[in-house]
Amino acid sequence: MAGLLKPKAAKLLVTAIRDKYPDLPIHIHTHDTSGAGVAAMLACAEAGADVVDVAVDSMSGLTSQPSMGAVVACLQGSKYDTGFQLPKISEYSAYWEQTRTLYAPFECTTTMKSGNADVYTNEIPGGQYTNLQFQAYSLGLGDFFEDVKKAYAEANKLLGDIIKVTPSSKVVGDLAQFMVQNHLTSQDVLDKAEELSFPKSVVEYLQGLIGQPYGGFPEPLRSKVLRDMPRIETRPGESLPAFDFNGLGATLKESFPNATERDIMSAALYPQVTKDFLAFKDKYGPVDKMDTRIFLVGPKVGEEFEVTIERGKNLGIKTLAVAEDLTEGGEREVFFELNGTLRSVLILDKDASKEIHIHPKADKANKNQIGAPMPGTVIDIRVKVGEKVEKGTPLVILSAMKMETVVQSPVAGVVKTVEVAMGMKLDAEDLIITVE
Repeated sequence: MAGLLKPKAAKLLVTAIRDKYPDLPIHIHTHDTSGAGVAAMLACAEAGADVVDVAVDSMSGLTSQPSMGAVVACLQGSKYDTGFQLPKISEYSAYWEQTRTLYAPFECTTTMKSGNADVYTNEIPGGQYTNLQFQAYSLGLGDFFEDVKKAYAEANKLLGDIIKVTPSSKVVGDLAQFMVQNHLTSQDVLDKAEELSFPKSVVEYLQGLIGQPYGGFPEPLRSKVLRDMPRIETRPGESLPAFDFNGLGATLKESFPNATERDIMSAALYPQVTKDFLAFKDKYGPVDKMDTRIFLVGPKVGEEFEVTIERGKNLGIKTLAVAEDLTEGGEREVFFELNGTLRSVLILDKDASKEIHIHPKADKANKNQIGAPMPGTVIDIRVKVGEKVEKGTPLVILSAMKMETVVQSPVAGVVKTVEVAMGMKLDAEDLIITVE
């Protein structure tokens, strides 16, 4: 997944498998982060692999798979000739090149514009690389992405040099960003493990919630982080209770009466994402009927476009104007024509209506003031004023870009103040709770 397979190693690996299993189909998959993917796939083909994974040229390279056109061209005229015709591949590639432009706002190519051989050091999987980069920008670490990549290699070693693929790769990425955000070295993590509030994914990994890693858990890090927390020493699925799909369906249909079995399955996997999606769908209707560009970036003033709601039912829409003045509620009036009839709607201008909120910062020198270790949104508050807490008691859970952090009390005492509320957005070091 990280594209670590070098040509010489690929030849050794495939040859060894082919010699032992002459009739076994061998299928090789790799990404091209380093830029050596085409060479590695050619080496695999020559060593006896039956199938190698590629991506059409306009979607290939970098954190994607190696170029289809390049592999096909290099094998033409040899005994490994694929039989594919380059003009057909180019035609297919041209289609996806145009399609890709529609999603340009979501491309994360601010730092990676060419192959990066440093992947042999950091071992970041291709599917995670761009997500990690986007997450780093969202956490205010965009200017420190090189540090995040270096910390990723350190975090991997701290966790036991684990096999990195979803969800284990997320554990390594979360720890790496946590280290950069809090200016921690590997030694700092080991020395201060008992007083740090680690990302939830790291704690759950060490508990055994995603299984037993090859070679076992890293010690003494595991014992220091978990202290007296429960551990799972077997395959997690063996002790997992049966899931109540009927109960979930009933609960979901209380808020969304039209929820389908597909929605229930989605909610079982991603509860909050599904609720947000269904709420959006209820509020805005079938936006999936819009053209991709219109949906992603909106129409320009004066632009006309059509939306087919169902077979034979088309809506003709033309954007006319957007009011300059805001309402007291922070909304702007948008004027448009719908099938020739003048309409207007009030749309909340999220940027213009933002309130400036200055949150007090925690005093790092005062252990009784507990600050946010990472930026994030408060999704759970576990304690109340006057409640007694022990060292390691979970206080608040923060969430940012799929990364949850359980903020634990570094000291024993009584909660004096709770400085946050549900849904509040915090920056790093913002004061959360004081304990005396």
